[in-house]
Amino acid sequence: MTRSQLEHLIRAAGTIADDDDIVVIGSQAILGQFPRAPEEFLVSREADLYPRNHPDRADLIDGSIGEASPFERTYGYYAHGVGPETAILPDGWQTRLIPIAGPNTRSVRGWCLEIHDLAIALLAARLSRFFDPPPHPVR
Repeated sequence: MTRSQLEHLIRAAGTIADDDDIVVIGSQAILGQFPRAPEEFLVSREADLYPRNHPDRADLIDGSIGEASPFERTYGYYAHGVGPETAILPDGWQTRLIPIAGPNTRSVRGWCLEIHDLAIALLAARLSRFFDPPPHPVR
């Protein structure tokens, strides 16, 4: 995914959710701080994001511009509407968000995880696969 594609998703998500602030918490958040990140960081075709002021509207995003939608078939990339609880993040992460705003986002502001917070979130997601809680309470 390129920076302009992420900006397109931010604009579309903001319109769908009627929210001028969209938080990007998945791997493509790297494009906030590093608009020309190396290609190996840009292989994903999806951006995990949610409306900052209306997180309950993430399902609208998923249904409208999500995986297997007409949007994805047309453009080749899509948004995955998630919630703020999706990522495990360190204290203060919201104060370090990197803004994306400009002509391609129109009046919608994208807020991307700062690179260190993104690294923690991605590592925590990988580790959680190995450390899931037991299916029954331990006594």
